[in-house]
Amino acid sequence: MSHYKFLAIKSKFWKPKEDYIAKIVTALKDKVQDGDFIVISEKAISTATGNIYDESKILPNRTARFLAKYWMRYFWPYVLGPLCHLRGKTIQHLRNYPIEEGSAHKQVALQRVGLLQALRHASEGGIDATNLPYSYVSLPLKHPLQVAKRIRESIRTMLRKEVVVMIVDTDKTYTWKCFHFSSRSKAIDGIRSFGGFIAYLIGRSFKLEKRATPLVILGTNISVEETLEIAEMANRARGHGMGRTIWDIAAAFNVKPTGVSWKMLEAAEHKPIVIIRSFS
Repeated sequence: MSHYKFLAIKSKFWKPKEDYIAKIVTALKDKVQDGDFIVISEKAISTATGNIYDESKILPNRTARFLAKYWMRYFWPYVLGPLCHLRGKTIQHLRNYPIEEGSAHKQVALQRVGLLQALRHASEGGIDATNLPYSYVSLPLKHPLQVAKRIRESIRTMLRKEVVVMIVDTDKTYTWKCFHFSSRSKAIDGIRSFGGFIAYLIGRSFKLEKRATPLVILGTNISVEETLEIAEMANRARGHGMGRTIWDIAAAFNVKPTGVSWKMLEAAEHKPIVIIRSFS
């Protein structure tokens, strides 16, 4: 049975149009060894590649407005929040869910990932507003395998190291016995993806084991269980940065959720890369 140790690598905030592969290679220089797992945040890659969206530019429809005004403000705080064992602070934020900005956010979710994902209270289908400024959200990667191949090949070419590359979303995969499932539509083989909101509800309400979701793993044939353990280890090593939610981050800077700026995020500490190394 292998054991693991980890190193979370601090980095400046990856802004859109930055060469994130060059940043990864530079960060790993003199730190990485053959066989290491390089676990990278999907959100950081999406931001760097410009896979983000400005929600202030969208016009919400009636369904989106209903979700923001009633579903989020009443059904989640008073019914689903307690059922899913959400933190008291999160439930309080949901009671004051912003109607205008929230309607735009739900409209993006409806268009990009569909109704079952839009019913989530956050991280709908991988759409994430944390660690992004103003009204921007990061979108889920369309082709994570291609991204992982580029990263792994760049590390091989520039650092002469053979590594395993994993791209991970903080949104959870739930486990019941040997059955693994996630609300994300894309995850590694062996993790069932179904139902969006329904998968989240089942996992949270029954307090099933939950771990970060590996979207792709390249360079090894380890089991799904071991992959999940490594993904969650990297997630814990990375920490929550300025906070778990957009509300926590806004509170840290004493601004509204849409008042967080690029400059504020650049001043914060980020750990988009984690090295995981096995030993017997």
